[in-house]
Amino acid sequence: MLNADQVIAAHKANIDSFFALSNSAFEGVEKLAALNLKTGKTSLADAAALTTDLLAVKDATAFGAISQGLAQSASEKATAYGKEVYEIVSATAAVFSKAAEGVTADGQQKLAALVDSAIKNAPAGSEQALSLVKATVAAANDAIEGAQKAAKQAADVAEANFAQLSSSVMLPKAAPAKSRRAA
Repeated sequence: MLNADQVIAAHKANIDSFFALSNSAFEGVEKLAALNLKTGKTSLADAAALTTDLLAVKDATAFGAISQGLAQSASEKATAYGKEVYEIVSATAAVFSKAAEGVTADGQQKLAALVDSAIKNAPAGSEQALSLVKATVAAANDAIEGAQKAAKQAADVAEANFAQLSSSVMLPKAAPAKSRRAA
């Protein structure tokens, strides 16, 4: 049976966990907001520079060069932005995942202790029913561990795929435009 001190300690631990996770969530949101502000400022400066360059265009070759540079730059910036967002979200999710694993492990330990206590205090003749409960708890623990491993593997695969995608997504450089006079 739980006493008042154990209940208070459990509530304190839950409150501490809640505030720690809330802080992690706010840090993630803060990082995303800072990234978006930085990206917005950079985009505005790039748009101003592009407008100045386009106003200075005198022929189609210069326009083509500006267009090609813009496409390449946009691809690189989008990839870098996506990578930064992914890193922020992954780091925040890792904190929550670790907390969830801790809660799950703690719950499993408490349930195992409860089952063991029930077995010790069980009336004679209930061994078969209690062994069934113990086997069910063990199977549930195995299922939870399997699900956690599968989720971790899926996250690892997603991370590897994202890394591969972000390193390979670049626009090919176009060949220089030919002059119409040469034809």
